[in-house]
Amino acid sequence: MAPIVYVRMKKNVELGCMQKVRLKDIAHISADPKLKRELEETSLFKISKSDRDVVVVDSFLVVDHLNGQYNSIEFQIIGPAQTIIRVKDYKKSPNLLLVSAVWLLLFIGTAMTIMNFHYDVSMQEVQQKLHYLLTGDENEFPLWIQIPYSLGLGIGMLLFFNHWFTKRFNEEPSPLEVEIFNYQQDLDHYLIHHENKLNDREHLD
Repeated sequence: MAPIVYVRMKKNVELGCMQKVRLKDIAHISADPKLKRELEETSLFKISKSDRDVVVVDSFLVVDHLNGQYNSIEFQIIGPAQTIIRVKDYKKSPNLLLVSAVWLLLFIGTAMTIMNFHYDVSMQEVQQKLHYLLTGDENEFPLWIQIPYSLGLGIGMLLFFNHWFTKRFNEEPSPLEVEIFNYQQDLDHYLIHHENKLNDREHLD
């Protein structure tokens, strides 16, 4: 009876340009330890410059390639049907001037949004009336209310996004992280359907 090898494709991996892609780079294998070590080192193909930044590897082509080398083994695919390889050497280093300009633009835009919101809801008048209700005095600039409010606004944003630079306050994902995750899922689905570059290959090397 032919031994059965279970192959589970990895969803996303990052490899270098001109790197030889081995089976262990894109998949997890369940098999006899000796056979597993041999299969993991099986070379599938080499990433070329023409692949640019993304390569999508389909499990059908992987199994077809393995069957050609190991015809006495039965391979069964479980889990994802494709692996998305992101070529890390293709990525360019960020332009510091461009990043600074974008950061400044976002900072000014965010500040304008907050100020316009406060103007629309007459926040200063509300704080003046609150000061009058609590003290009985009229004050155009009730700083004892405005300063804690401003600090609380910043602290609230930090807690909302659950980050202080690279430090997280707890393990619960922030709404922004959930949206980024959903965006990444949609992007991966798009790549699988429209950027499967191995479809243009007649076979794996």
